[in-house]
Amino acid sequence: MRCLHSALILVLISSCFAADSAPTLLAAGRVDDAITTLQQEINASPNDGAAYNLLCRAYFSLSQWDRGIAACEKAVDLAPNNSSYHLWLGRIYGEKADSSSFFTAAGLAKKVRNQFEQAVQLSPSSVDARTDLAEFYLEAPGIVGGGQDKALAQAATLARLDPAKAHWVNARIEEKKKDFTAAEREYRAAIEVSHGDASAWLNLALFNKHIGRFDQMEDAINHAASAQVNHPVVLVDAAETLIRTGRNFPAAIQLLRRYLSSSSTVEEAPAFKAHYLLGTALEKQGDKQAAAQEYRTALSMAKGFSRAQEALDRVSR
Repeated sequence: MRCLHSALILVLISSCFAADSAPTLLAAGRVDDAITTLQQEINASPNDGAAYNLLCRAYFSLSQWDRGIAACEKAVDLAPNNSSYHLWLGRIYGEKADSSSFFTAAGLAKKVRNQFEQAVQLSPSSVDARTDLAEFYLEAPGIVGGGQDKALAQAATLARLDPAKAHWVNARIEEKKKDFTAAEREYRAAIEVSHGDASAWLNLALFNKHIGRFDQMEDAINHAASAQVNHPVVLVDAAETLIRTGRNFPAAIQLLRRYLSSSSTVEEAPAFKAHYLLGTALEKQGDKQAAAQEYRTALSMAKGFSRAQEALDRVSR
């Protein structure tokens, strides 16, 4: 009996540690705990490419590009045939480029293209890799390898893998050409083929935001909120869109609370960021005390999240 009792305790302890694994911590938005766990894992197993990739993604969520790049590059060095590692390295190069000088950004853009192309080459059926590569081709100038024709080629392949994503790429191409009628047609086609998925409605909302149709933007967000949410990040992105455009703060607050009270928080929408956005909406409504509490909650999960610290300092004056 004593042995059985001891074994049961060990199983329970192991379960507790499993519940606090790095991917679980990242999904819960506990990025500081995730970084600590990953650093311990790397110290114990220095050749663990998966740990380096997760560490990169943790720094990515904090906008700490240089630290993230070092970790992502290490992951790729350790596992050069892993498509996902190349994809994340390309993504963080891209974020670094967005905050860099023109000449630095140009050099990084070539690295982004290289990593995305390798990701697609290693995993030709990866929808995420092809979508990111298509977006790069669409946004980047020709001198670093961009081009609408290349984006169209990716859309053609995506049409077989994920028709909704293909319509999204085609919509972005039409936006670039300033053909907003054709762009809207593609966004609505994505809604139709996805059977009204919330992500497709959100993309239509972002399109309307871009061209200054804010009533239509808000209507599309309402559809997204009531549609089937296959990707919980939609709730946070929809709330952020309302906040950034100064529209319907109560609806933004409701979306964020719905997300945070669910059991479906995800790495793509860190809980610490959702708390920060909730604080922002509450602050804009004049409730500084409640806003401060949300900023503190964000910082308890991610002490390096500078935007939350700046906001807390502002409302505490």
